[in-house]
Amino acid sequence: MIKKQKDDIREEYKQRRLEMSVEERHRRDDAICHVAEGLVSFRYAEYVLLYAATEGEIDVNAIAQLALEKGKKVCFPRCDKKTHTMTYHIVQSLDELHVDSYGILEPAEDAPMYEPEKDTGAAVCFVPGLVYDKAGYRLGYGKGFYDRYLSAFSGCTIGVVYSDYILPVVPRGRFDVSVDILLTEKGVKITKDSKK
Repeated sequence: MIKKQKDDIREEYKQRRLEMSVEERHRRDDAICHVAEGLVSFRYAEYVLLYAATEGEIDVNAIAQLALEKGKKVCFPRCDKKTHTMTYHIVQSLDELHVDSYGILEPAEDAPMYEPEKDTGAAVCFVPGLVYDKAGYRLGYGKGFYDRYLSAFSGCTIGVVYSDYILPVVPRGRFDVSVDILLTEKGVKITKDSKK
């Protein structure tokens, strides 16, 4: 039942995103990256965990560039399609990302791995999602990579979403994990106090 509800919402919002003009998407993505600059959690983070946007995801490359310029350790995920798990690896430049067999940009397998147990500096993780709800729960693309990773991540988690893609509540299962903050083109929303 929950799967059907999630799939229906996914289809609706994927379609809405497809119908948005390229100019509008660029404008909103730029605004989101600009808002991210002012986040205290970003300013003080030593490790910045990001994602390489696929078609239809919000482009956060400007955040990566800014973090690299500020001397932060920038990490991108490598996904294991068999186990639906991922590990983050540190890159010195966006040029180090290469297209994998699924068409997703990933760091090289031998890039240094971010290991939270050893790399104990402040960390922030930017999390893509099709839609979020006010309590910080997300609908991604249904593979569960982020829920698995975030369940053991102790840094600050930031959901990246357009302001009109925040719903009152999204269907959630027992393994779904919420984020701490929602980052939109109109500013930031704290989710902790909204959790029910």
